[in-house]
Amino acid sequence: MGNLVSDFNYNLPPELIAQKPVRPRDHSRLLLLNKKTGEMEHKHFYDIIDYFKPGDLLVLNNSKVFPARLHGFKKETGGLIEIFLHKKLLGNSWECLLKGKVREGLIITLTKNLEAEVNKNNNDGTWQVAFNLSGEKFWSAINKIGEVPLPPYIKRDSQKNSDRNNYQTVFAAKNKVGSAAAPTAGLHLTKSLLKKIKAKGVKVVELTLHVGMGTFAPMKTEKISEHVMHSEYVEIGVETLKAVLDTKKNHGRVIPVGTTSCRSLESVDWKKIEAGKKISSQSFWTNIFIYPGYKFKVVDALITNFHLPKSTLLMLVSSLAGAEEIKIAYHEAIERGYRFFSYGDAMFIY
Repeated sequence: MGNLVSDFNYNLPPELIAQKPVRPRDHSRLLLLNKKTGEMEHKHFYDIIDYFKPGDLLVLNNSKVFPARLHGFKKETGGLIEIFLHKKLLGNSWECLLKGKVREGLIITLTKNLEAEVNKNNNDGTWQVAFNLSGEKFWSAINKIGEVPLPPYIKRDSQKNSDRNNYQTVFAAKNKVGSAAAPTAGLHLTKSLLKKIKAKGVKVVELTLHVGMGTFAPMKTEKISEHVMHSEYVEIGVETLKAVLDTKKNHGRVIPVGTTSCRSLESVDWKKIEAGKKISSQSFWTNIFIYPGYKFKVVDALITNFHLPKSTLLMLVSSLAGAEEIKIAYHEAIERGYRFFSYGDAMFIY
């Protein structure tokens, strides 16, 4: 694999794209990849506890997926419109994706009480939309009518109740609503497995990265270096920052769960934090793009899923484990019938 997007392609039989999650969550399969030796093992996710050591640090993304896909109709004509809530703006306004014939000034009726007005075409595929409700009234309506925005490779309609639970980590924080897609590596963890991991002497901390629609966006450039990542909002508290520094100081491993946690940690200016007299919480937008050649600042290992061909996430794992090693591991996973993508099986790169 090299400097071109096409170098990160592979052939995946469609039947290996997981359409539903495994039950229980931690019974998914687990491919273990030693990044130093290239050695692979095949286990189940609940076996991951055997590969943790006392003094390790597990970092979770606690962002909560919200039902961001809404169906409404034009107030004037009754024509159907789909609204995908992407980014909260000031007041009652959101940046949205709209499906259907729309124009500025269009009124969309969603429920008896909820309406939206299309205010502005951002000319980048998104629109600025203002709603007539805000706060608790807005969220109450959204939670009643919204659907979880499942990835496009899941070829079925969202099953409203089951997907709302399945496409959410067990550690998603109620007050961290903001993700349009789940940080899917975390879907394998159960409360009982987390309890066992902590009992082994592993510290578990959280951060927040709100996953945006760009997570599904294909790369449009052939040269990797010309790609510009979408920005996502990150919050990292003092406890997590201190835990990372303490872990590194004591020669433990920093192990993010998922590429979102990994990108968040690698976006921090650690030298500036270490140089400061007082550690304070961090909040920022990141568009960090990690691909082979990148030198990791703090991340030592990674729990992750199997990623789409020619995707930035495949490039990230290739930068940690080695592009050739990932290519071999993916080939073996396909040969052994692993399940791929959001509802699929897991890897532990260590």
